[in-house]
Amino acid sequence: MKRALKNIFTFLTLLTVTISASAKDPQITIQSDPEGAQVYLNDVLIATSTPAIVNLPKKVVTKNMQFRFVKDGYETKSVVVQYTKDQLKYNPVVMCTMKKIAPERPASANDPTVTRNQSNQRVDRQNGGATDMEATIIRWFFDSDPRGARIMYRVISNVPNEIKNTNETYLTTTPYEETRGFNIPGLTYQNSRNVTIEFKISKRGYEDQVKRYNVRQALDQQEISGFFELVPKETEPVE
Repeated sequence: MKRALKNIFTFLTLLTVTISASAKDPQITIQSDPEGAQVYLNDVLIATSTPAIVNLPKKVVTKNMQFRFVKDGYETKSVVVQYTKDQLKYNPVVMCTMKKIAPERPASANDPTVTRNQSNQRVDRQNGGATDMEATIIRWFFDSDPRGARIMYRVISNVPNEIKNTNETYLTTTPYEETRGFNIPGLTYQNSRNVTIEFKISKRGYEDQVKRYNVRQALDQQEISGFFELVPKETEPVE
């Protein structure tokens, strides 16, 4: 009788262990090359860094499971796996090899500051605002002593076959401060070194003054600014 009770107790114990084991969430091992990737399953973060062993809640275990691997400097990659419930019992491994994102190469060895994408850009009135040059915000600031001097500017080009010279255009009076970009038709990063913007300050009773600014330098510094100390005109003696 005691032996029979002992056998029944052993059977119930094994049954309890089996039920507990089957109730556990299945585990899966996640690896990547290189290591250190974040992993998402159904847009839910399940691993902050690879390699990792994670428990999969039963509600996310589907026939097709998509694991998304994310790592800075590498292309995001998704891996779709199909596992049966029996296969999940043996802690399967999901492996992902990630491709490094190549840095944007310079357009040429002579000008490593210009990327290949920028080298293909040209300001065009037919497609205004499409270039990085037009999107670059330049601070324009001019002042004079005394104030109230007229500001005029014009474009001077050393590559007239690409960029045309312009006549003087009235801007405003000093002091003047504004943020604006360049919309010079034909302008590229390559020819911007050969383009100058000339500013002339004029006020009655004072000598005109002129300053010139290289467009490429203005793009790099994101500023065109100047202060003009006006000089009174000498009065000619009356004969």
